[in-house]
Amino acid sequence: MATAAARGTGTAAAPFGWPSIVRLGLAQLALGAIVVLTTSTLNRVMVVELALPAIVPGALVALHHLMQLLRPRMGYGSDLGQRRTPWILGGMTTLAIGGAGAAAATALMVTQRALGLALAVLCFALIGAGVSASGTSLLVLLAKRVAPERRAAAATVVWVMMIFGFAITAGTAGRLLDPFSMARLVAVTSGVSLLAVALTVVAIWGVEGEGGGAPVRDAGAAEAKPDFVAAFRQVWAEAEARRFTIFIFVSMLAYAAQDLILEPFAGARFDFTPGETTRLSGVQHGGALTGMLLVGAVTYAWKGRPIASLKGWTVGGCLASATALLGLAVAGLGTMAWPLRANVFLLGLTNGAFAIAAIGGMMAMASRGRSEREGTRMGLWGASQAIAMGAGGFLGTVLADGARLVVGRSASAYAFVFALEAAAFLVAAALALRIAFDQPAFAGQASGARLPATAQADGPA
Repeated sequence: MATAAARGTGTAAAPFGWPSIVRLGLAQLALGAIVVLTTSTLNRVMVVELALPAIVPGALVALHHLMQLLRPRMGYGSDLGQRRTPWILGGMTTLAIGGAGAAAATALMVTQRALGLALAVLCFALIGAGVSASGTSLLVLLAKRVAPERRAAAATVVWVMMIFGFAITAGTAGRLLDPFSMARLVAVTSGVSLLAVALTVVAIWGVEGEGGGAPVRDAGAAEAKPDFVAAFRQVWAEAEARRFTIFIFVSMLAYAAQDLILEPFAGARFDFTPGETTRLSGVQHGGALTGMLLVGAVTYAWKGRPIASLKGWTVGGCLASATALLGLAVAGLGTMAWPLRANVFLLGLTNGAFAIAAIGGMMAMASRGRSEREGTRMGLWGASQAIAMGAGGFLGTVLADGARLVVGRSASAYAFVFALEAAAFLVAAALALRIAFDQPAFAGQASGARLPATAQADGPA
């Protein structure tokens, strides 16, 4: 059995202040800027300009999610050196290469379709790997260096900045892409990718500090490091980490299952035009942003005194999301007038509140368990989230199509899926009740000391 990490003799670095949190938010903004071009703009170009089947960009985006199974391995790599910024920058560089390459691959499909598709597969794999390395290490750095009373607010800042990255890139790049040409697509995507890397360098330069707050290690401590498989087994053997992994999967599956069916539902049940359903998505995103800001703003009262727990927000967000989805299910089963926009705004609001609380929970729990496994732990949860997000949208469409074959009415079929999502959120709430989100980390975590036998669960080496 692998031994625990050697006892540290150094001191932990000081917690991040708001300037450092905002700087890390800039790195997340840069990540969002590349991702929105590759998953939205290139998707549209492949389907419309190149007349490819929608399954082609869909499969490429699914590959990007599948590659995020690498997150635990990436997190383990950052655990080895206890330095997160090299992984953030390396991941962003890989993401930028993948993003620019994906645009070049799309342009290549015009004349050499098979070669362009092969290059696109490689580049979307790089995108998934880059997101895994950069996103996981950024969250771990926040988890280790943000004071507990600021975690929910810090998560709000970072995720709102990512959404801002989506918005500013979509607006600016959209103007630069007109009049459209493949050469312009490659130039704009490459420019955004280059700027994202530069912004990341500015955001993370010196923020971790010399040594990153990692403890000074005894001689020979490196020999005590288990390999990845052993480290992964150790984390999976921790009951809290395993329980939280299952919660993340179930809740994010419920969160994502409505992504591809909400707009078709509005068209089938309420006769919304394509423009109206697009604006309805804007209502939902506005609600999500409001929910995120709500959690960050009111979780902590004046001078940082807590007025609501992460556990309370997470459980409450799941229950409220279930209520909003049940409202949509009722709307689909009947023909009465229904405040659809208000219902969709409520769905966005509750989903946003739940998502930020869950991210805050990740940050709170990353250091709970065997020391120096924060990256492996965060990677495990990130992989669970990515799998659920990738599978959720697809599963929602499959269930809707299957229900339509049985009941013969589209609106009722969508209502069935919304009801299943609500049930999944109720299961997630029950799972969250068993998780100790707000307990402090075990003694010895900050210094890298070995945990007492009763506070750790060792997996087989």
